[in-house]
Amino acid sequence: MKEIANRNETLVKVLFILCMVLCILGYVSSPVALVGGFLFSYFLGHPFLTLNSKAVNWLLKIAVVGLGFGMNLKETLAAGKEGFILTVFSISATLIIGYFLGKLLKMNRKGSHLISSGTAICGGSAIAAVAPVIDASEKDISISLGVIFLLNSIALIIFPPLGHLLGLSQHEFGLWCAIAIHDTSSVVGAAYTFGEEALKVATTVKLARALWIIPLSLLSVFLFKGKGKSVKIPYFIFLFILAIVLNSYVAIPEVITLSITSISKSLLVLTLFLIGAGLSIDKIKSAGWKPMILGVSLWAFISISALLAIILL
Repeated sequence: MKEIANRNETLVKVLFILCMVLCILGYVSSPVALVGGFLFSYFLGHPFLTLNSKAVNWLLKIAVVGLGFGMNLKETLAAGKEGFILTVFSISATLIIGYFLGKLLKMNRKGSHLISSGTAICGGSAIAAVAPVIDASEKDISISLGVIFLLNSIALIIFPPLGHLLGLSQHEFGLWCAIAIHDTSSVVGAAYTFGEEALKVATTVKLARALWIIPLSLLSVFLFKGKGKSVKIPYFIFLFILAIVLNSYVAIPEVITLSITSISKSLLVLTLFLIGAGLSIDKIKSAGWKPMILGVSLWAFISISALLAIILL
């Protein structure tokens, strides 16, 4: 029996690695990778679950920095400038609405603040940064991550078809993704599915938005009186900027920059597969209806308001 169990475990590991290879080689699209990872984990289990979180964290950072070698500084600054006003409005409005809606639902204040923060800025990264400074419990963190990751996964799948249905341009869709989708991984994944220009705009605006983690964390310290708490700064964003500068002003052979961006896109798809594999029905069920109502309401607000602003302004 033990030998059979070992064989089954080995087979699952081989199949999992094979799926990872298919993602890297470009045989799998972003949405399929995410859903495929979830289905694999649900039916066969995750053979490398203890390594999943660290792998996702590092692969995403490497992929994002690599994408910088496919961007021009002037275009990047123009996109970042355009998204600034939308960013300030959407973050402020989401946090304010989240606070009052959380009170209306009689939710735990720290839990509602985590969900609001994740929706306002960059999903799991914002939650991970804010949670220590407000002394959030493990349960609050788990529930907020469950809500954000579920909605984040849905967004990756439905946004590209919606973008085409609404007749959005590459630029408009990239901007919409960066504002309305939670995690950087799904923002880049959805934009990558839509097109090259959308990918550049979405990545730039989203990472500029991610820097708002710093003032948000400081605000959280003030609101929850968390004295002596350190603030996490997403340093990899500065490497992304450095990559853009190098690509814009250093004569790097095109074959090298194209190879780097191509590998980065493949790593992104792999990252989405691992994110899907890390999801579980238990995590989703543990969220409860109140956090889910808050998360869906904030997501609907930020998606619709950002879309209207992009189309009408």
